[in-house]
Amino acid sequence: MATGHNEQPSLMRRASRSAATTTFSLEVFDNEVVPSSLQSIAPILRVAAEIQNERPRVAYLCRFYAFDKAHRLDPNSRGRGVRQFKTSLHQRLERDNASTLASRVKKTDAREIESFYKQYYEDYVVALNKGDQADRAMLGKAYLTAGVLFEVLCAVNKTEKVEEVSPEIIAAANDVWAKKEIYVPYNILPLDSAGASQSIMQIEEVKAAVVAIQNTRGLQWPPSVEQHRNKHGDLDLLDWLRAMFGFQTDSVRNQREHLILLLANIHIRLIPKPEPLNILDDRAVDALMNKLFKNYKTWCKYLGRKHSLRLPKDRAEVQQRKILYMGLYLLIWGEAANVRFMPECLCYIFHNMAYELHGLLAGNVSIVTGENIKPSIGGEDESFLRKVIMPVYRVIERESKKSKNGKAPHMAWCNYDDLNEYFWSSDCFLLGWPMRDDGEFFRSTQDAVQGKGSQNNPRKLGKSFFAETRTFWHIFRSFDRLWTFLVLALQIMIIMAWNNISLFDVFEKNALRNLSSIFITAAFLRLLQSILDLILNYPGYLRWKFTSVLRNVLKVIVSLTWSIILPICYLLQTKTFSFAKFHKELSFLDKLKGIPPLYIMAVVIYLLPNLLAAALFVFPMLQRLIENSDWLIMRFLLWWSQPTIYVGRGMHESQYSLIKYTIFWVLLLCSKFAFSFFMMIKPLVRPTKDVMNIHHVAYAWHELFPDAQYNVGAIFALWSPVILVYFMDLQIWYSIFSTLYGGFIGAFDRLGEIRTLEMLRSRFQSLPGAFNTYLVPSDKTRKRGFSLAKNFHQMDLLLVPYSSDPTLKIIQWPPFLLASKIPIALDMAVQFRSKDAELWKRISGDEYMKCAVLECYESFKNVLNTLTVAETEKRIIGIIIKDIENNITKGTLLPNFRMKPLPDLCKKFVELVEILKDADPSKKDRLVLLLQDMLEVVTRDMMVNEIRELGELGHGSKDSGNQLFTRIAFPPPYTAQWEEQIRRLYLLLTVKESAVDVPTNLEARRRIAFFSNSLFMDMPHAPRVRKMLSFSVLTPYYSEETVYSKSDLEMENEDGVSIIYYLQKIYPDEWNNFMERLNCKGSEIWENEENILQLRHWASLRGQTLCRTVRGMMYYRRALKLQAFLDMAEEHEILEGYKTITEASDEDKKSQRSMYTQLEAVADMKFTYVATCQNYGNQKRSGDRRATDILNLMVNNPSLRVAYIDEVEEREGAKNQKVYYSVLVKAVDNLDQEVYRIKLPGSAKIGEGKPENQNHAIVFTRGEALQTIDMNQDNYLEEAFKMRNLLEEFNEDHGVRPPTILGVREHIFTGSVSSLAWFMSNQETSFVTIGQRVLARPLKVRFHYGHPDVFDRIFHITRGGISKASRGINLSEDIFAGFNSTLRRGNVTHHEYIQVGKGRDVGLNQISLFEAKVACGNGEQTLSRDIYRLGHRFDFFRMLSFYFTTTGFYISSMLVVLTVYAYLYGRLYLSLSGMEKAIIRYSRAKGDDALKAVMASQSIVQLGLLMALPMIMEIGLERGFRTAAGELIIMQLQLAAVFFTFSLGTKVHYFGRTVLHGGAKYRATGRGFVVRHEKFAENYRMYSRSHFTKALEIMIMLVVYHAYSSAAPDSTTYTFVTMSMWFLVVSWLFAPFLFNPSGFEWQKIVDDFEDWTKWMSSCGGIGVPATKSWESWWDEEQEHLQYTGLLGRFWEIILSLRFFLYQYGIVYQLHAVQNEKSLLVYGLSWLVILAVVIILKIVSMGRQRFSADFQLMFRLLKLFLFIAFVATLLVFIKFLQLTGGDIACRPLVKGIGMWASVKALARGYEYIMGLVIFAPVAILAWFPFVSEFQTRLLFNQAFSRGLQIQRILAGGKKNK
Repeated sequence: MATGHNEQPSLMRRASRSAATTTFSLEVFDNEVVPSSLQSIAPILRVAAEIQNERPRVAYLCRFYAFDKAHRLDPNSRGRGVRQFKTSLHQRLERDNASTLASRVKKTDAREIESFYKQYYEDYVVALNKGDQADRAMLGKAYLTAGVLFEVLCAVNKTEKVEEVSPEIIAAANDVWAKKEIYVPYNILPLDSAGASQSIMQIEEVKAAVVAIQNTRGLQWPPSVEQHRNKHGDLDLLDWLRAMFGFQTDSVRNQREHLILLLANIHIRLIPKPEPLNILDDRAVDALMNKLFKNYKTWCKYLGRKHSLRLPKDRAEVQQRKILYMGLYLLIWGEAANVRFMPECLCYIFHNMAYELHGLLAGNVSIVTGENIKPSIGGEDESFLRKVIMPVYRVIERESKKSKNGKAPHMAWCNYDDLNEYFWSSDCFLLGWPMRDDGEFFRSTQDAVQGKGSQNNPRKLGKSFFAETRTFWHIFRSFDRLWTFLVLALQIMIIMAWNNISLFDVFEKNALRNLSSIFITAAFLRLLQSILDLILNYPGYLRWKFTSVLRNVLKVIVSLTWSIILPICYLLQTKTFSFAKFHKELSFLDKLKGIPPLYIMAVVIYLLPNLLAAALFVFPMLQRLIENSDWLIMRFLLWWSQPTIYVGRGMHESQYSLIKYTIFWVLLLCSKFAFSFFMMIKPLVRPTKDVMNIHHVAYAWHELFPDAQYNVGAIFALWSPVILVYFMDLQIWYSIFSTLYGGFIGAFDRLGEIRTLEMLRSRFQSLPGAFNTYLVPSDKTRKRGFSLAKNFHQMDLLLVPYSSDPTLKIIQWPPFLLASKIPIALDMAVQFRSKDAELWKRISGDEYMKCAVLECYESFKNVLNTLTVAETEKRIIGIIIKDIENNITKGTLLPNFRMKPLPDLCKKFVELVEILKDADPSKKDRLVLLLQDMLEVVTRDMMVNEIRELGELGHGSKDSGNQLFTRIAFPPPYTAQWEEQIRRLYLLLTVKESAVDVPTNLEARRRIAFFSNSLFMDMPHAPRVRKMLSFSVLTPYYSEETVYSKSDLEMENEDGVSIIYYLQKIYPDEWNNFMERLNCKGSEIWENEENILQLRHWASLRGQTLCRTVRGMMYYRRALKLQAFLDMAEEHEILEGYKTITEASDEDKKSQRSMYTQLEAVADMKFTYVATCQNYGNQKRSGDRRATDILNLMVNNPSLRVAYIDEVEEREGAKNQKVYYSVLVKAVDNLDQEVYRIKLPGSAKIGEGKPENQNHAIVFTRGEALQTIDMNQDNYLEEAFKMRNLLEEFNEDHGVRPPTILGVREHIFTGSVSSLAWFMSNQETSFVTIGQRVLARPLKVRFHYGHPDVFDRIFHITRGGISKASRGINLSEDIFAGFNSTLRRGNVTHHEYIQVGKGRDVGLNQISLFEAKVACGNGEQTLSRDIYRLGHRFDFFRMLSFYFTTTGFYISSMLVVLTVYAYLYGRLYLSLSGMEKAIIRYSRAKGDDALKAVMASQSIVQLGLLMALPMIMEIGLERGFRTAAGELIIMQLQLAAVFFTFSLGTKVHYFGRTVLHGGAKYRATGRGFVVRHEKFAENYRMYSRSHFTKALEIMIMLVVYHAYSSAAPDSTTYTFVTMSMWFLVVSWLFAPFLFNPSGFEWQKIVDDFEDWTKWMSSCGGIGVPATKSWESWWDEEQEHLQYTGLLGRFWEIILSLRFFLYQYGIVYQLHAVQNEKSLLVYGLSWLVILAVVIILKIVSMGRQRFSADFQLMFRLLKLFLFIAFVATLLVFIKFLQLTGGDIACRPLVKGIGMWASVKALARGYEYIMGLVIFAPVAILAWFPFVSEFQTRLLFNQAFSRGLQIQRILAGGKKNK
């Protein structure tokens, strides 16, 4: 244990607000470092540390007792860390024994502790117990300490054999023991008897809820509990449920508070107001019950079961029964742990337990025993956890283990969804209650229990409804309607273009017949879809019903039948059939010439279901009714169209919404098809016909199919890029239309109306009205001020008076509007010669000048009235003012008063105000003189006509010998109001320059502009704080940065750049303000501990830290308290100002009736903040600095709660077992205090980390809404004011369904860090604003994207939570919450009048990791059931929106890259085969125009123009289109196109690889300031497979095509078409170096090369990380192929075979071949390759055996072979890179002993690739200006300049 007790604070000193910000001494923290198995001794050590200074010997005895207890708990020190802990504590005891013995006051230890116990009891326990005025936290702590001291006292007495303890100590101990149980730690509501006087417990609605929950009338208690109840009498309904069903005590305490707060908050909002308030209204109970059980009732109805919510006939008991049901559900949910992700499983558990509950209450008798029914799970402690939750948890855990950490195929195990969907079938009731161990659901755990089966072949539960097979076919399967539509449209367009049919000719005989063939294509596509459904879902049949399988098989049979019937009918030309035979009305069909009548009839029958679907599409209300219906006939009809599942029914929107998004898509599709037809398809028809007519082609190679007709290969080469772009360019059109529509809606939403402070000034007068309309409840329409400031001097100019002055009957505008107005008005008055009215007209021309003049005049009068005491002076001033005002009224001021002396008067008045501002009593005489001078100036110099009365008063005072103004009230009585008035007056008089640039800080300007603008946007009116919805904020935290340490800030990178230096350069004005606030200069800041702490916080609030997030979220509480004050305060209190409340006295804080405590109570009731720091317990035990920082945050923010997962070692029999708890802590007296400890069934982290972290802590959140905030977010006080308005959106009309997720916009605050951060910031901003605006309106497909969305908490906790957590498939866990919400009939909206800050990744590697994570997440989404269900359940147009805004974006990106490949491989085929020569010779049209259009479309996506469009629109909308144009130009100059092209490669690589092979995993990006240089080897490792190999392949294809092409390479078409490809190659190869700080510095280049060659040559092996060895990295890079399925390996090999085409073509072009076309040539090329491999193998073996003996000869041979090898390799370079194929066939290659050779070839290829990339970088690094240019490109100007200076200094240091 560490020493250092002298630094400890005195015994019971509470941390003041300032003290709370200091860092804690190590001692406070070390007391907490107790091994998990010895947690029970932690309170003893805390007490020891506390009393160390007061009684060292007692502290020693406490520690000794703790040591003794630790030894008894774990005598053999088996627990983790126990031995080290006991040794450390023992050493401490030995060290302290002698010194503490010397300081002992009494003779024996027993007497010592007895005397201290008495003293402590009197001084603290008795002294603090002041009834209602008692400080509850301190008193609770005192009782706890006294209890520990008595325990130690008894132990010491026992050791010293003291027989008896004095009676007074026994009495005190009994009192402490009784009270200790009362003063238990609480979260928000102190529900014990001691807490009844607390302010929050005095709220009538809380009282009503408490009384309702305590109504246990008529309940039968078990005998064991009855005794306790009779003794204490404080048990309630939830205690009864605990006694009956065995819930955990802390879980009951947690849910009791939860339920009370929910009921109280609903009760408060009831209209009409319930009478009396302190009795819970049934409407509140019903409202909560309906919401809580909506999903449960729907589930019961779906499964055809009667729900268990049975109510008694006696009305008096109904409310009690309802509360029991709600309490039961919340208790089940509160202990369900990971089972919370399975909402229908919870429904099943509740259904059975509620049925039992009804039986208990109804007094049902068991048929078997004849006794009253008892709960089947028993009422013992933790029995619910053990008997209900643990068995289900074990199934989840066992299935999760089968996933092999996400590496096993999804089909090999059941995820959360599969297990939950077991309860979507009535078969689940076969499990019975209590659930049978041998039930089907528990199949996977039966092996473990019974010891059956082997691990290799465990019994499976099987997939349910859906199997996530790894294949790209999911893209077609999930969105078959889209692909069918596009294919049919393409067929129509090709037919029209081929036959030259115009739109007006489509009904002609031949045209109609040709076009009608699309139905045959549709039938084939339907057959494909049916087969895919059958094949891809095959593993699911293990759990499917017979009817589901039958449906799939029948679908295939029907589709196959139609695929046969339609072509036959189409080809049947017979005319024997006539419709006239059947019916006269059908005879018109015979007139449709050219189409077989039978075919028409077949088509009509085929289309009948589609016609029905179209009719339902037009009437969505009808479709909703049908889908939600449980009638058998409806179920049967739906059974054919879609599988019957619980979710995804009745999701259709209103008619109005439908019309809006239908119009959007119809216009978009018309544009797309017009472009495709006229620009791509029609121009390609003629070249195609020409190519088909070419015969006798002189092939340049051995043509395998020389007799093939129509030159199919050439046509394929020509059309493939066109077809790919045709399928992709809908994404481009979507981007264009969504940008235009988003801009249109944004303008109507009044976004960007106030963009600048000039605009704000022009509209400032309408601002208070807007503020009152939206932010002040309708019954409180007082004008309130608001201000924002970032600068000391500018703050005064921005502040509106916080207290209104009733003596000034004018509007007080902020001084920045009135700055310089008084000096200008004075000049005007002095120089003016005309009439009064003219002067006033000129002054009034500027409204603010008029206000400034009036305010100064009124303030002038006020100051004089305050200062003057004597009657004479008061009369003199009164006469003068009366005269002035009379003259103003008559319009004779200028004739009767000279204006020239006015500046002199003003000068004296300014001096007077200065003295008043300083309030220095020594300046009283000067003040008197000034007043006398001013009187003289007015009476002598200014007044034209002397006033007789004035003269008499003046003479009278002289005659009496008294000077005027000698008796004045100076200094005047101080009030905050007076001080502010003087400061404001001084500003008005002295500020001469205009405040146009105030504030100068850009962030402050942006925030003011946005806040002001938002007040004019459409938002709900704010209710009073009492009436608002209550809400919580939840922030998941793992181990990210909390607060920067001193060493973090000072640590320099290679360039000598530290974080603090960087921040000084990035935020220069804020740094200067900070230094001014601390009143220190330069390095002085490091000399003072307090300053260092302030600096740490200053830096942390500019990084992406937990500290910043907590500070931001705590603004909600601050805002609520201020708004509650305005709601509750009387007029006189408001006039005094809110500071009287926020800066409350100690008496106010202790008094439960004061305004301060009432505001605290309201804020507690409405807002809860939980940071879920899952590792806090481990961090605390390991002494991690982050734990101290988190504790600091709790101390500084007393209402912050931290939830964590505690891993505790508990002894069970002879061995230690790891037990997990979910713990909630809060800060009390500078230490953390445990509030709740809820045992978990096992480890909380089974699936994805973040959702599991959120899930364990969600039970500690409160309220009806829940905002999810990530660790890299921020908030602003002015935005927090609008939270009431946002929450009101839940009650607004948003279509058919109320909102379940409220989307909120974000401001990306990392944009100023670097150019990359700026690109990322703009991209992200456009997505969270214009992108989501369009998703929500009109498209209705917005989901949840991990942004600060606000969830309807009760809706989501009853439907699976706020994210999904299955391993791998739910990698992008957030969006699945949106999918789940939509599928369960939720509604997601988006609101832009409120914003939250968000940090983004700022370095290229960070960004790439983030892009990789999102792309992998999208790859997994593509395979998911949610995508499939939404793709099928949405109507056609909503499905289009859904596709193009989720996985479609990534699929389109993939198609862009595939277009490049298709184009180049097609061109290579044409040029290498000799086909191109034939085309040039014979063909008149080459299809260049179509290719230009195709490649132009491809370039739009590639260069990031898709991203740029919405970006420019949003910047234009919010900051002006001139700014947008400027930013676009600057972005292009900073190589934004390179960045977006590079990002495209990242997306495509990871998306494709995930869909094909899996391997998706969470990638931690790190959130620091990236100013460090990344080494070449690091970049190589990161981008080698995703970018470099692909770029080199494309580059070599371009070179080869250029070399062998017969087309003129200098033609414009060639240049235009290949330009974007060359750009792609350069971007993919060199972007990592362009965007790498110091990427072109020569010294770093040299170091990087050495590092890379060392890495390349290092051998791998077990335990060698990928960062140290190329071999390890190479193995790791191919790892995904080892876990992929057969399909994945097959496709990897097929893709690798493309290089054979390449080799095949090049071989026949070599001069050595001499135009030989035989297949033998190709065979010889393989012999050459084989020879090369053999020679390499010989050299390799020779090196090992002969290099020592024949050194010279061996070296020459190596040189010769090296030259030959390089020459060969350059020809076959790409062929050798058969990585995928190699790995797929790895066992075979290893078997024949060639694996080492393959590895050697691969290493050689990597060397060459590395050198090709490295060489240009090294050449550029020779020129110093390149490095400077790059730094300027990467960073902002200030930092660039600073970095250059830093380098010079660094160079100087090296030279020394």
